Amino acid sequence: MNERFVKHATFVVERTYAASPERVYQAWADPIAKAKWFSKPDIFDFQVGGREYSSDGPPEGPIFIFNASYQELVPEQRIVYTYTLDSGGTRISVSITTVELIKVKGGTKLIFTEQGAYFDGHDTPEVREHGTNFMLDALGKIFEGEV
Repeated sequence: MNERFVKHATFVVERTYAASPERVYQAWADPIAKAKWFSKPDIFDFQVGGREYSSDGPPEGPIFIFNASYQELVPEQRIVYTYTLDSGGTRISVSITTVELIKVKGGTKLIFTEQGAYFDGHDTPEVREHGTNFMLDALGKIFEGEV
């Protein structure tokens, strides 16, 4: 029998974008805009209590299932959601994420905080933080006009 364990961790990633808080918020709130820097959602209901669901992965596998529920939305200021991440039919983590948007001179400071429970070594906070950095870099390319 495999040993079961949970690793708890919090990480914070910050970015400053040359875009208004309204524009950054819209990149999260619009499914077409979000699909340019995140996975294309199968379900997208951007409202408190709403759900976002996507099933995606490389052709060689595995398939990752992102299943989120929006907990709080303050337009142009804050997005809070909880989500599970499954890989190949195995639950690998459960997280709460807070995205803060702060107006700064010339744009928006985004503070992304994730508190997670990572299960049985299938995922780690380090791998998740690396993926989050990649994701937020992709979001930044939207504002630079590269996507």
